Amino acid sequence: MTVFSNPDFDAHETVQMFYDQASGLKGMIAVHSTALGPGFGGCRMWPYGTEAEALSDVLRLSRGMSYKNALAGLVYGGGKAVIIGDSKTDKSKALFEAFGRAVDALGGRYITAEDVGIKVADMEVAASQTVYVSGIGRDGTDFGGDPSPTTALGVFLGMQAAVRHKFNRDTLDGLSVAVQGVGNVGFNLCKHLTDAGAKLMVADVYQPNVERACDELGAEAVDATAILFQDVDIVAPCALGGVINADTIPGLQAKIIAGAANNQLGTEQDGITLRKRGILYAPDYVVNSAGIIAVAAEYDGDVSEAELREKVNRIYDRSLAIFQRADGEDTPTSVIADQMAREIIANAS
Repeated sequence: MTVFSNPDFDAHETVQMFYDQASGLKGMIAVHSTALGPGFGGCRMWPYGTEAEALSDVLRLSRGMSYKNALAGLVYGGGKAVIIGDSKTDKSKALFEAFGRAVDALGGRYITAEDVGIKVADMEVAASQTVYVSGIGRDGTDFGGDPSPTTALGVFLGMQAAVRHKFNRDTLDGLSVAVQGVGNVGFNLCKHLTDAGAKLMVADVYQPNVERACDELGAEAVDATAILFQDVDIVAPCALGGVINADTIPGLQAKIIAGAANNQLGTEQDGITLRKRGILYAPDYVVNSAGIIAVAAEYDGDVSEAELREKVNRIYDRSLAIFQRADGEDTPTSVIADQMAREIIANAS
């Protein structure tokens, strides 16, 4: 396993491996850029098959956070952490205390929060060892803590913008949406979609999540291997990344892809292929940015609920502007978003 020769290495400033024998903690922290401020991004816990998989994931995720934070107008750079392990069986108080110490050792270059496999309680334990933690709630406000509901709202707003651009309509009423992954963010997105009158198909590798969506929201269950290929208006990837790729794109029937998962495209070429097929892609780090907006507001401590709502609502206009520029330049939306983010970072360097 090498760092500098990894194809996902992108001039990252810091890549740290950490290990704690007593708790069994194994993981990595990557800080992509601090041009705008300290690296800020969640911690993911996942049973990676190899260390190389974990390294590629943390490199891609941290770069995505640089772009996400830049376009969201935050004064933070991009960082991410991954813990190698099964979040359902390998968690312990000692493990997250050790993780908190690993974060603290970076001296504020990286600020952590929740991501896949991590709960508020886990971050509360980490916060006993470091101040560089958010997503644990703040007294006296109506926001803070678990960012999943806010993330879902932002994705819904981005989806509304995609529907306005692609279908020239302001409502999702009667449209069909296939949601891949109905965990915390995916389920909250489904609630917004149900309230908007959309017809839902859902899939998840964890069956209780599917059952909850069907029982509470009237969704239709679909096999996880087939959810992307349903005859629907919109596909919403809300699980792990890389699912929109050379193997899956030929089978897509939806006209819009807009979901919460990070790094949905397998490669840059996949964005080009989607545009050639007439499929509108809502860049993931644009539409799923409400979560980091919320935890940054919590961490800063000087943002009102009204200001937070205003920042989240900008996701609609930001998404629409990217779609319109992509059409004007006949360029994939993914490329346009990357260009815009890099310009912001370069101007701050």
